[in-house]
Amino acid sequence: MTCSKRLCRFVYESRGSHGYGQSFVDACREDYGGKDYTDLMSAVDYALKEFDFIDENRIGVTGGSYGGFMTNWIVGHTNRFKAAVTQRCISNWLSFYGVSDIGYFFTKWELGKNLMDDPTKLWDFSPLKYAENVETPLLIVHGEQDLRCPIEQSEQMYTTLKHLRKEVEFVRFPEANHELSRSGKPKMRIARLNHIANWFEKYL
Repeated sequence: MTCSKRLCRFVYESRGSHGYGQSFVDACREDYGGKDYTDLMSAVDYALKEFDFIDENRIGVTGGSYGGFMTNWIVGHTNRFKAAVTQRCISNWLSFYGVSDIGYFFTKWELGKNLMDDPTKLWDFSPLKYAENVETPLLIVHGEQDLRCPIEQSEQMYTTLKHLRKEVEFVRFPEANHELSRSGKPKMRIARLNHIANWFEKYL
């Protein structure tokens, strides 16, 4: 079996993903950055063990929306990735509360508390809290018209990392919303891919 075929057969789902029933989907609720993060790191460990063509010193991480949150969380909790790209992310649950078009109920639904219940818990779940730990070069990509994860989430992450003198860049897409990577303007979708590819080319 060739490496490419072996890799195609490798499918790993972290808690919170679909495919194993509703209880598995719900498993990351009130535990963002907990067992879901552990699952993802276990998947990386497994891939490195199984596929000898992967260079553990040249791996990157990227994700959008929840994946953007998780990318922010990952770089604040491990330095094993040499480059990262966070897309349409969440960085601060305190300011995210009540401003997303997903609905006012979302924060309590996902984290178990809303802003007035327990602001400390929301801050503990916020990647921004751990920005001082970031050593991974981070590219931030966000659409200016994103109403699902408003762009202020990326602005806070960028400003904080610049304040801390971390390696970070911020690419803003005017007139682009949360669907930039899927149904956005073709020119912007191409530009986004080029920015991501160039970032990984530079650091990996």
